[in-house]
Amino acid sequence: MDWTEWELEIDTETTAMITPSEVIEYVFCPRYIYFMNCLNIPQHEELRYKVLKGRELHERREKTNVDYLRKKLGVIKKDVAVYLASKTLRVRGEIDEVLHLSDGTLAPLDYKFTEFTEYIFQTHKVQSTLYAMLIMESYKKPVTRGYICYAKEGSKVKEVLYTERDFNQAKRVISEIFDIIIKGFFPKKTRWQNRCIDCCYRNICVQ
Repeated sequence: MDWTEWELEIDTETTAMITPSEVIEYVFCPRYIYFMNCLNIPQHEELRYKVLKGRELHERREKTNVDYLRKKLGVIKKDVAVYLASKTLRVRGEIDEVLHLSDGTLAPLDYKFTEFTEYIFQTHKVQSTLYAMLIMESYKKPVTRGYICYAKEGSKVKEVLYTERDFNQAKRVISEIFDIIIKGFFPKKTRWQNRCIDCCYRNICVQ
C-alpha cells in the first residue's frame, strides 16, 4: 500500500487532529492554542509578510525543480507536497518533500523562509520530528534524520538528527496541546518575554 492509498483510510473529518503548525505555535507559546482552538480567535496570518513570502516560496517550489534530486544528501527519489495523517498521533499535515535515501531510509525536507543559522530552533526541530513520525507510520520505513532548507538568503540545508528523546518529546507536546483543547484551561505563557513583542494576541493576553 502506498501513502496515497493509506491516506484514504484516515477519517480526518471525525478524528480530532492538530497540525505541525499548531505544535509550533504551542512550543513558541502555549497560549496560542488557547486563543486559536478554545476561543476561536484567528491570528490573521495571511496579513503577515513572512507568512506570505513563505507561501509564495512553497508554491514556487512545487512548480520548479520538480525532478531535482539532492544527490549530495544521497537522495534517489522524492515525493513532493505529501499530505499525511495519523489517528495514532492525532496529527495531520503536508510535508514539503519526502526524500528516499540511498541507505534505504526516508527523510522529510522542509523549506523555511528565514535566515540560516548554525542553531536549529526548537520549533523547527519539533515540526521536523513530527514529519518524521508521520512518514515512519505511513511509509513503514525508518527515518533517522531530516533536513531544513533555509531559503531566504540562497538555499542552505541543515541536517536534523532524531533521537528517541525527540520522538517522546513530540508525543508529550501533542498530549499537552490536546489537554488545553479538550479541558479548555488557560495555560501559562512563554517565559521568553521577547516573544510577546510581535504577538498578535498581546493586547488580550493577561499576565
